[in-house]
Amino acid sequence: MSKRTVCLVTGGAGFIGSHVAEGLLKRGNSVRILDNLSTGMMQHVQGMRGDVEFIKGDVRDAKAVDRAVRKCDYVFHLAANRAVLQSVEAPLEAHEVNMTGTLKLLLAASRHKIKRLIFTSSSSVYGSAKKKMLREDDLLKPESPYAATKAAGEYYCRIFSRLYGLETVSLRYFNVFGPRQNPESRYSAVIPIFIETVLKGKSPEIHWDGKQSRDFHYVDSVVEANLLAMRARGVSGEAFNIGSQKEYSVNHIFNAIKKILNRPSIKPVYKPKRPGDVRRTLADISKARRLLGYRLQTEFEPGLKQTVDWFVQTGSFKGGMR
Repeated sequence: MSKRTVCLVTGGAGFIGSHVAEGLLKRGNSVRILDNLSTGMMQHVQGMRGDVEFIKGDVRDAKAVDRAVRKCDYVFHLAANRAVLQSVEAPLEAHEVNMTGTLKLLLAASRHKIKRLIFTSSSSVYGSAKKKMLREDDLLKPESPYAATKAAGEYYCRIFSRLYGLETVSLRYFNVFGPRQNPESRYSAVIPIFIETVLKGKSPEIHWDGKQSRDFHYVDSVVEANLLAMRARGVSGEAFNIGSQKEYSVNHIFNAIKKILNRPSIKPVYKPKRPGDVRRTLADISKARRLLGYRLQTEFEPGLKQTVDWFVQTGSFKGGMR
């Protein structure tokens, strides 16, 4: 019987990380999760089926990182301080988690001769680009500490690929949504906040004029991108946009959620623009299609319906997520 491939998922108790972990398990891999549970939830791990090991630890802790990486084949690095606004308010913490943590993980992966590390980057590295679609070879113009740490993390991955022989792939996620996305933090993404607020019959806040647009894509596409990046040949040191190549305004998102929940009378409350927010993001995914074989898995509308249904069924808007 052949030995199972062992995959470490940092941040594997979180929203995206738990979905990636499940995707790996469904492919017959063994999964090890490193998570400090600062935002991740143990119930996400407990619901997984397959060969799963959980290590409670922080990517800033070199000993915890070394223990987690040891005897692994692949590393999927999703642990991060993710919120743009939070990074503006606490830039040192963002640096320590996203930069120092990433460097410690790269060092451990190199030391233990990991086959490949897949790094979670972000569309925020582009900043407020004026182009219609963003390509991987566009100049990076990060406009927040969070975005700066992701850009720097990509450069570190490229350096480790070229200088130390560690294969790395960076995936620039655009705006991911789906089940398990936590609406309870003030740093949360717009879709879970809108769903929770509308379910409560309240008016959600929209910062700026609501015309700002994002490339929203359902979480299963990110899972597929990670699985493809794990095996693709000739892509070490590369970065890839992961999105839908379609854009949706914040106002459109709000109206779509109202329609699904049949709450036509609820109106938003418009607030000033927040620091670090950009006007629009739209991914050119042709490189990922060509070199990874990436394809969008679920279109926006059915993905949004599945997400809303999950919130309703789990009662998460009443505190059921905890």
